Amino acid sequence: MLRETAPMASMGDFFRINCILCTAPAVRKGFYMRIITISRQFGSGGRELGERLARALGFDYYDKEIIQMLTERHDLDEEFVREVLSRHGWDQVQLNYRTTFSQPLVNPTFHTSVLRRQSQIIREIAEAGHDCVIVGRDADVLLQEYAPFRLQICADMESRLARCMKYEERKEPSERLSERAILRNIRRIDKNRMRTREILTGRSLGDSSGFDLSVNASGRDLKKLAAALADFSIHWFEDRTE
Repeated sequence: MLRETAPMASMGDFFRINCILCTAPAVRKGFYMRIITISRQFGSGGRELGERLARALGFDYYDKEIIQMLTERHDLDEEFVREVLSRHGWDQVQLNYRTTFSQPLVNPTFHTSVLRRQSQIIREIAEAGHDCVIVGRDADVLLQEYAPFRLQICADMESRLARCMKYEERKEPSERLSERAILRNIRRIDKNRMRTREILTGRSLGDSSGFDLSVNASGRDLKKLAAALADFSIHWFEDRTE
């Protein structure tokens, strides 16, 4: 039996375990709302792929837009918030995937406060009822009750490094990171994302069983890959409604 989308949760409810376990798809005016979430390795091309996929499908797209919404709403510095979220801050939260944020935290840190606010915005995006693509931020876990199409994008280290190096070439020479610094960044971000995933789901980020489709983007033409994924997504959502 289908049920209507639950009302917006309060601040302490965003990570309730009952939301994580719920799998009933959301309904919007008699139609299934289509949400695609993209979990990706840093440097794999997941962000560009998400943009192209949203454009191909005519879906709304959210990535850095979520941070912009967060900073504007709470009058925070955007670069500072990016840094806070890149460090995740989960090591300051004493919980595991079997516990919940439904109970108030004692002396919550600024990290957890920002994470909660970001989660609130992600849920508001879903509750708005528009088809959308959301990149990163563990949206696949936060929005499980909406039964999103959960994509995982990965790539080998050589491809990831090459993509990051290409990005650095757009910067002024004095601001570019060295290859060693980029590798260090990749490993740091991988570790943080893995830590977050394990806490929220009890699974490693490398465990693809929590995703509907895992794609290796190594050496792929992202424009063609996005077109293929758009076609696959349409069929995936059609199968879900049958």
